[in-house]
Amino acid sequence: MSSATSETDAAPAEPVVFRWHEAEVVAVEAITPSVKSVRLRCAIAGRQRAGQHVDVRLTAADGYRASRSYSVASPPDGTGTLELMIEGLADGEVSGWFFADAAIGDRVELRGPIGGSFSWDGPDGGPLLLAAGGSGIVPLLAMLRRRAQVAPEIPAALIYSVRTRAEAIALTELESRDREETNFTLVLRTTREGEGGRIDADAVEAALARTGAPGKVFICGSNRFVSPTADLIVSAGVPPGLVRTERFGE
Repeated sequence: MSSATSETDAAPAEPVVFRWHEAEVVAVEAITPSVKSVRLRCAIAGRQRAGQHVDVRLTAADGYRASRSYSVASPPDGTGTLELMIEGLADGEVSGWFFADAAIGDRVELRGPIGGSFSWDGPDGGPLLLAAGGSGIVPLLAMLRRRAQVAPEIPAALIYSVRTRAEAIALTELESRDREETNFTLVLRTTREGEGGRIDADAVEAALARTGAPGKVFICGSNRFVSPTADLIVSAGVPPGLVRTERFGE
């Protein structure tokens, strides 16, 4: 009897989302003093829904490996690439390499896309109420970019909290959308300059005044940002079941 294994007896192939894929760095650009945009060419590009993330793995010459998860900033765009926006952290093995050393032509590995409930596409509908703290803007930026591609008629509002304008990711793009897209509103709050202050009931009210009752709510940021922001939104009358959150850090 042959010892060969037939196709029907073979173990099922590992789902693509769990496999590591080689990716090539094709662009690196500083977008704030502490954040860089990194664009990667990879086989999984274009498979993501706006809001999802990928795992990134680096392998050193001695075989040591480190991996971290990063939200994808770009919606499917047909380029065969995806964009990450990576904050350089002083103790970050992966982020530190991307921020200080990554160059065009370097190769890393990606796995994903990952995340189902924290994602959005045009057929999911709206209106959209989005709230971000600091680098939590990245997955929400992907949603806004996707909306502009496929469903610009859906009302959307973004409440964005940052320490200073200089630290706001993609602020030029967001302010341009606020001016030019009829159905989009940006409510920016800076906590360490100007008179904006932290997100409060007035910020939520200003956003809801433009969107009306939201059909989808996404909040992303640190633990200490997400919980009080979700409480404010629910206190404004938004059903808790509509709220989707993604948290990181403290």
